[in-house]
Amino acid sequence: MASRFSIIASVISFALLSRSSLAEDPSVSYVYELSYITASPLGVPQQVIAVNGIFPGPVVTATTNYNVEVNVFNRLDEPLLLTWNGIEMRRNAWQDGVLGTNCPIPPKWNFTYSFQVKDQIGSFFYFPSLNFQRASGGFGPIVIDNQDRIPLPFTKPDGEITFMIGDWFTQNHTVLRSVLDSGEELGMPDGVLINGKGPYKYNSSVPDGIQYETVNVDPGKTYRIRVHNVGISTSLNLRIQNHKLLLVETEGRYTLQTNFSDFDIHVGQSYSFLVTMDQNASSDYYIVASARFVDEEVWQRVTGVGILHYSNSKGPASGPLPVPSTDVSHPWSVMNQQRAIKQNTTSSGARPNPQGSYHYGQINITGTYIFRSMPPTMINGSLRATLNGISFLNPSTPMRLADKHRVKGVYKMDFPSKPVDNRPPRLESSIINATYRSFVQVIFQNNDTKVQSFHIDGYSFYVVAMDFGIWTEDRNGSYNNWDAISRSTIEVYPGAWTAVLMSLDNAGVWNIRVENLDRWYLGRETYIRIINPEENGKTEMGQPKNVLYCGALKSLQKQQFHRSASSRLSGNLILIFSFMMVLLASVSALC
Repeated sequence: MASRFSIIASVISFALLSRSSLAEDPSVSYVYELSYITASPLGVPQQVIAVNGIFPGPVVTATTNYNVEVNVFNRLDEPLLLTWNGIEMRRNAWQDGVLGTNCPIPPKWNFTYSFQVKDQIGSFFYFPSLNFQRASGGFGPIVIDNQDRIPLPFTKPDGEITFMIGDWFTQNHTVLRSVLDSGEELGMPDGVLINGKGPYKYNSSVPDGIQYETVNVDPGKTYRIRVHNVGISTSLNLRIQNHKLLLVETEGRYTLQTNFSDFDIHVGQSYSFLVTMDQNASSDYYIVASARFVDEEVWQRVTGVGILHYSNSKGPASGPLPVPSTDVSHPWSVMNQQRAIKQNTTSSGARPNPQGSYHYGQINITGTYIFRSMPPTMINGSLRATLNGISFLNPSTPMRLADKHRVKGVYKMDFPSKPVDNRPPRLESSIINATYRSFVQVIFQNNDTKVQSFHIDGYSFYVVAMDFGIWTEDRNGSYNNWDAISRSTIEVYPGAWTAVLMSLDNAGVWNIRVENLDRWYLGRETYIRIINPEENGKTEMGQPKNVLYCGALKSLQKQQFHRSASSRLSGNLILIFSFMMVLLASVSALC
């Protein structure tokens, strides 16, 4: 009888995990409904974007090579797209969830994203990519676990904790984007949230009654803490009072394990730390995420504070907050922290072979792109942000969809590969036409006044150098060609540059953007088109059957039968239940 119950339990677990055939990679499915709810994270009631009624949204969990389906229902009053920050979407830009590759999901419609997390592990997040919506929420974490056959490069932690940190305004995204549309800057945020909650009342400047994040831990145990900066535009420094942060992973790559007392996390970046609960628990401890690269005395309110609570704690946290170990008035010391992030070349990642077995530093560079950012400027009477003098205009028809249906004139492939100084800034739907399988260096030159985080969809890249001043060709000799970290989002300090190397082996049209929402909204982005001239269906997938049409192709779009996420979930459960009943009947016959 015991073995029979064991078989039944296995059948139930299998049915809930996957509805794919045994011959395929395993799959996981989610149903997400994005809607407005009222919350008061900083003590002021406001409209936020929830996922399945919670803010921040639930975690997407998968394992290397799993197929992932996320059926997204749009219950907002405006179009929606979800993008998957750091997920490479190998051969499948159709699922990327940005305006240049996908038609938006109209209100009351749904769309199922379907992709494979091919050869990836690590910490990432999803968020709405349109209309400044991330400033109101709609984000959540993504965790891709190692396959069982590939060991972690550290002892398995006793537990996992996620921090979604970010600057926050008490006005929602529609108000904030109207400020930008009027030609004004957003100014100082109203605070910093940790997991959608405001600060613990660490002094009299914090209003009463604000809900704060409390993390319960046991003494002597070690936890993996995954941290994502999902904010609008502010770099944040993370620290946990009296505890060391052992850096172990960033955006899908294991790092050399280095201890830090505090760590700068820029907009759009994700990290994993191991933290051991090795204190005497005389009191609770502060968890702090505070604004960086600003006048920190003036920006004191832009500080998130949570509580680390030992199960044997003897009292509440008290006293002043811990301060960062580096001073932003000495930018060299700040940059050195980021330079210290190295790849663990001997550990395995998504594949059994060591991460360092790909010798990127021995590959000839066949192309150079220099992307220069300048402070926002007026173009045709509107405030705009540029990259190489171009402020991007998203076409009404997604670019690869226009290619497949031979729609002409949607975009131009004349984006300059380096800054052009003798022409005024302009609005263009201009993208890069790159060579498939070329190996290029990309230089992000930041002549703006703020720290910028740059992200490239569909790829990770090797961060080989960063420095202050203007990049020149002779700086190639200073590149780290051995153990540079590979990641998908990198900070560039004002008055500085960052150089990355990447192999253009993922066919499609991919977004290159600044992650700082204000600059992105104002046009600091472009796309890189990488097409295999000998395409045979193996290097790029065709458009999905459920593709949405818009723009010049909107006449191809069929009306969608609207039903709720709960009814769809019920349908899925009925299918799973039916599948279980068939298998259980077979098991009963065998037993």
